[in-house]
Formats: sequence, structure tokens, C-alpha cells
Amino acid sequence: MRLFENRPLTLLMIGKILLIIFIFSILLVFFLIYQNQSVMLNPIRFEDKNLPAEDVQAESVFQPETPSLNQIFNIDHKWVATLSAERIRTVIATGDIIPARTVNFEILRHKDFNWPYLKTNQLTQASDVTFANLESPEIKNCPATNKGMIFCGDYRNIEGLKFAGIDVISLANNHAGNYGEEGVKETIDHLKNAGIETTGTALSNLVIKDIRGIRFAFLGFNDISKNQPGISDVDEEKIKNDIREAEKQAKIVIVSFHWGVEYRDQPDERQKYLGHLAVDAGADLVIGNHPHWIQPVEIYKDKLIIYAHGNFVFDQEWSIKTKLGVVGKYTFYDNQLIDVEFFPLQIENYGQPNLLTGDKKQIILDEMSKESIILSLTTEVKK
Repeated sequence: MRLFENRPLTLLMIGKILLIIFIFSILLVFFLIYQNQSVMLNPIRFEDKNLPAEDVQAESVFQPETPSLNQIFNIDHKWVATLSAERIRTVIATGDIIPARTVNFEILRHKDFNWPYLKTNQLTQASDVTFANLESPEIKNCPATNKGMIFCGDYRNIEGLKFAGIDVISLANNHAGNYGEEGVKETIDHLKNAGIETTGTALSNLVIKDIRGIRFAFLGFNDISKNQPGISDVDEEKIKNDIREAEKQAKIVIVSFHWGVEYRDQPDERQKYLGHLAVDAGADLVIGNHPHWIQPVEIYKDKLIIYAHGNFVFDQEWSIKTKLGVVGKYTFYDNQLIDVEFFPLQIENYGQPNLLTGDKKQIILDEMSKESIILSLTTEVKK
């Protein structure tokens, strides 16, 4: 009788064991899927997958390649620090800088030409080259005002650009020529005196920077309000010719465009056409500005196009999106782009960007990632 009385208990125990085995199997499947996804997201590629742990980071088997959208927005960028510092070069690029109108007014009120950059200079100084778009002439006798659409700033604002660690400036935009060719020339002279080189002008549309033996070329083209005196405008043949000439002198060619329609989440067809044209001509990295909103990135023929960084120093405080921007950090391993990291910011007090952290930072990165995926999907459909 006791034998039969214990049978239900034995069956219950067997059932529990089977349930535990089933749950463990499910967890194991999910773990393996997670591990597989982690490998897919890892931007480091190795020829020998069976290397011992101590040799996993051996650079003799490291295969540098352009990061995917997933790698740009979904990985920890600290992995770059595991590579040889001697083979790493970094370029930082900002959104639109316009130390004019209310920004200029606030700088003069604070009596500090470094004021716009006090909360971001540690980031913008931390690169081999920092590249920016200066969208106003910086001249002597600029009238202080917080009104109007004709921009200029006090020439001493260039002290702030130097403080921010900016090495190369593009003047290829729709406001650098607001004070004519003389204003462009004067701005170039002030920049030169501060040790800042200039591209995107009729006088010079090519800057070469040698970074520990790797030469970088910087070009600038304006597609908004053309025919400004002294400014390098978009012309298809000029783009091709300038890039070809740059390739003769440098390993890496970076092209800056001032383009697009203001206050749009997505680039227009013109932007995409010009971005692809530049890559087809030989550009290694295409950097865009002007929309005053952050726009997505695109991987085209294994090259990166960033359509708009948003604003960096500007007084457009009438909407949250015009107060936002990103600083882009572009990391090269020898002459190959291997990592891209964006640092979101919000402008306060009519001209001072503040780097965001936590949830505020992540919201902007998530939105940028979403728009980049939308762009890639719509581009594939059109193909």
C-alpha cells in the first residue's frame, strides 16, 4: 500500500525535474542568441576565432572596417582604447557655429570670448583635428545687435575658437559672405593669426593636416545662397576635381557640405545626391551642416555621411530642436574609419552648449538611430 501511496509523489518530482530542464534549455537558447548578437555588434574582426584569451586583442589579426549603424549607436566605444595609440587618429566635428547676433551680444555682455565653449572645450580639444563650420564673418567694427539676419561677430571671437581647440574652419556656408569678400578675407586673416586653417573659400579650398604620418585633406562646399563673393560653392565638376586633387596629397579626404532644408528630420534628395557624388569621387567622410536640426547618418559604399550635426553655438532658442546638436568623434585606424561616437548637447543662454548625460543623452541618440534606420530603409526601397 505504501508503494502505491508514494507513486503520485514520485511522478510529481519527475514533473518538476522535467520543468526545470525545460526552463534551463530556454534560458540557454536565449543566452546563445545574446552571445551571437554581441559578436555581430562587435566592430573588431579576427581571422582566427580560436585564439587564446591573452591574444584576442593582438593587432596582427585586427581587420579595421567601417562601423555599421548598430555599432555607431549600440556599443560601448571604449573598445578603441585597446588598440595601439600610435595607429589611432581622431577627428572631431561640430554643428553650426554662429558667434553673431545674440551670441555675440551675450559674449560681449559676459566680457569673455571663451564663454560659449566653457562647458565643451575639454571634448573639442581632445582630438588630433577639430573641424568646424563658422557661419559668420568675424571682423573689426561689427555692430553689437540681437536682431536681423545679416550676421557678423567681433573678431576677438576667434580667441574662443582657439580656446575650443578648433584647428580647421570651413567658411563654405550662406552667411560667411554677409560682409562681402573683404569680410571673408579679414576673417581668414584673423583665423590664420590664431593658427586656425581655412577651407571652403575661393582663396583656398584645401587644407592638409599631417597627423603622425597620415595626411588628412579637408574641403568645403556651399549649396545654400550661392554666388557669395569669396565662398566655395557647390559645382559638380569642381567637387570631383577638388577631391581628386586632395587624393594626390592625402590618404583621407573629408568633405564638408552646407546643404539641405532647414528644420527637417531627414535629408532631402539633393543632400543625398551630393553626398553620394562626393563618395563616388573619392571622399572618405562627408560632414554636413545647415538644417539647424540633427539629421541621420548613412553608410554609403562603406563610407560615412553625416547629414547634419545640428547647432553648436547659435541663438535659436525658439524651439527645443534648434537648441540641440551633436559633436561627432570620428576615429581612424591608420587610414580606415573604425569608430563613430556622437556627443549630444543642448544650447543654453543664447549660445552656450552643454553636453548631455543620462536619459537626455540617450533620447537624442535613440532618435538619431531611428532616423538613420528610416533613411537606410527608404534608400533601399528606392534602389
